[in-house]
Amino acid sequence: MAKYLDPKNDLTFKRVFGEHKHLCISLINSMLPLEKPIKKIEYQTGELIPILTDVLRNTVVDVRCTDAAGKQFLVEMQLHWDESFKSRVLLNASKAYVLQLEKGKEVKLLKPVYALNFVNDAFEKSEEMKNEYYHHYKIVNIKHTEKQIKGLEFVFVELPKFKPQNRAEKKLHQLWLRFLTEINESTEEVPKEMLKNKLISEALGYMERSAYSKEDLDKYEQWKIDSMTASAMLGKCEGRGQSRGRGDRIGKGRGDRIGKGRGDRIGKRRGDRIGKRIGKGRSDCK
Repeated sequence: MAKYLDPKNDLTFKRVFGEHKHLCISLINSMLPLEKPIKKIEYQTGELIPILTDVLRNTVVDVRCTDAAGKQFLVEMQLHWDESFKSRVLLNASKAYVLQLEKGKEVKLLKPVYALNFVNDAFEKSEEMKNEYYHHYKIVNIKHTEKQIKGLEFVFVELPKFKPQNRAEKKLHQLWLRFLTEINESTEEVPKEMLKNKLISEALGYMERSAYSKEDLDKYEQWKIDSMTASAMLGKCEGRGQSRGRGDRIGKGRGDRIGKGRGDRIGKRRGDRIGKRIGKGRSDCK
């Protein structure tokens, strides 16, 4: 039986970062390019938007919190990538930003919202980005990128692309990503450099199977099944889309060939008729 559980699972991810503020603070500070590190947070409860379909069940915000200055942080783990995820991230962050108005704040007093998204899938596959795992988005002037509209910022981390540059690296950015990518049900021995860090060592303790009740483990396994089902459904939809695209191209090609063939035949017949009329006219003039 496995000694450790996978921290990317909904249950375990929320256990570590949704129940222990100091661990969540450490994760946020190590991942986001903040001007000043946050020191205190309060968790926010309740969904920002309703769950629309079963396929999107595993894309709700995992952890939502606010620091002492009022800045909001949305932390999310997404196992399987599809293009709609970016839209959901944008929608969640925008909703969190707008909801501040319900508390009677003036627009000029609205605080920034940061969306931190871990994705256990590679989605940027272009040649120039094939080795980049960290993606930071913000609203900037296209020509003068130093000019920014502050309020919304987004970070996407492609976990499969992450490769630690130095196995002995102790920076928390590296250690937290190693925690998320190296610890799973196959782990038998944890690297010493991870155990030496107090925060990472504590988080590892929450990954031990013995720390969970039978009811919790049942939820853990059910979430794995739901996730695999969602992945299969997304793959099926992508397959249909690709098949449709191929069908469109084949159909268009066949249509072009058929149309050209018909056009050639019609043109030939019309040309023959016109030629005969011209020939007859010339004969009548003689």
